[in-house]
Amino acid sequence: MRAFCYLWVLLTALILAGCANLVVTDPIGVLVTSKLPSQSNFNSDPSDASNSLYPGGGLKPLSASRLGSQSVHSLLPPADLWERIRRGFAMPDLDTELVRERELWYSSRPDYVNRMTERGHKYLFYIVEELERRNMPSELALLPFIESAFNPQAVSSAKAAGMWQFMPATGKTFELKQNMFRDERRDVLASTRAALDYLQKLYGMFGDWHLALAAYNWGEGSVQRAINKANKAGTSTAYSDLSMPMETRFYVPKLQAVKNIVADPQSFRITLPVIEDHPYFQAVDIRRDIDVTIAAQLAEVPLEDFKALNPSASKPVLLAAGTPQILLPWDNAERFQSNLEAFTGSRLASWTAWIAPTTLTPVDAAKRVGMTELELRNVNQIPQRMLIKAGSTLVVRRSVGFDSDVTGRVADNGYLSLAPEVVLKKILVKAGKKDSVAALAQRYKVSPQNVAEWNKISIMSTFKSGQQVALYLLVKAPVASIGKTTPKPTLARVPAKPQPHNKPAKLTRK
Repeated sequence: MRAFCYLWVLLTALILAGCANLVVTDPIGVLVTSKLPSQSNFNSDPSDASNSLYPGGGLKPLSASRLGSQSVHSLLPPADLWERIRRGFAMPDLDTELVRERELWYSSRPDYVNRMTERGHKYLFYIVEELERRNMPSELALLPFIESAFNPQAVSSAKAAGMWQFMPATGKTFELKQNMFRDERRDVLASTRAALDYLQKLYGMFGDWHLALAAYNWGEGSVQRAINKANKAGTSTAYSDLSMPMETRFYVPKLQAVKNIVADPQSFRITLPVIEDHPYFQAVDIRRDIDVTIAAQLAEVPLEDFKALNPSASKPVLLAAGTPQILLPWDNAERFQSNLEAFTGSRLASWTAWIAPTTLTPVDAAKRVGMTELELRNVNQIPQRMLIKAGSTLVVRRSVGFDSDVTGRVADNGYLSLAPEVVLKKILVKAGKKDSVAALAQRYKVSPQNVAEWNKISIMSTFKSGQQVALYLLVKAPVASIGKTTPKPTLARVPAKPQPHNKPAKLTRK
């Protein structure tokens, strides 16, 4: 009997010892567990057999052999957003000399790093949330550091725009609206959605994040051709081994260098500004057209900060039919709502849209809408010596005749199409032997009647050899169109101006 009791006590102790490895409480009372999968498991490839999640999202039971190797994870939330980003790192590391070189470049420019993070802190929380929702690696939240230094107004020499640097045609492919009133390649929410859609598509094509990033920079067609060439030659198709342009060769090493600095800033003598782990902004509905300046005033936000959160608006007015939401700092959203309800001004919008009924000069258009030519040119960015083509949409001052909100059709499809004014330039040419009015007219592609009139002679006349003949020839500026582009059949996306390995990207601002 005593032996049986001893055996029972021993068996109970063993069972309790096993349970103790599952759930314990730390000294301050925080529940910790050894059964939770690591953060990297949540961001791994769903097809990975070692993933701790069922396809439907439930936890797989851990075997005894796996249970012993699990580390203990605190359920405490991350201290700040940087720590949250570190926990979500899931890409394989790249360890090359190019990475070391980029680490040295960034770490030797702490002021540049600080400026980038100061701009980026407004957007990072939202991007991280979206990445986690899609189960994507958190390193991708750092990609705008490489693309645009987190400047949503960045424009490359190839016309890529926004912090994710979308080309016009690629933006249209991913449903980013670009028209007279807004360019969603610069929109924080829309461009982030499109960029993550694109990156997921590329990862699905290549099954490798480094190749997906190369394709984001160089175009998926270019990467696929490089892979096909390597396969034909019997060489490696890894990112580091493919033949590619220097810009793309440095692209992933730049991201890896920034990742390494974020992972351990102290070892690079970098101090990252604190970014708290909570939303910076929230979306607020607008139901009436409203001037950008009035929206910023009602939100009690500096105009520059308002534009930083709403960079897609290219005109002085926000059209409710096209931009139904604006982004405001979290603490200012409620203030905006209460100030809007209490607004007693005569009107929220002092600007509206007007469609040109016929082709007009800027002078004539300005007269029709009651504005000065200079003001009309400036607000609509109309160059000199250009005509406004019929059907074009112009931003004009509200008046008695233009006092209603802009319709959805105009807000979504408005464009400004310009044509060069007809300008005649006088030139003098020397007539050759037996040159007639008709012969010179044919040579210079003008009418014989005009040649005769310009030189005050008969249309049947013949010039003396060496006689100077006056001609007026057309001088044309290139045709311009704003807010209406023709998509190209490629998805290649060109980032802000290619960076030599020892220089940062040079960006222009609009």
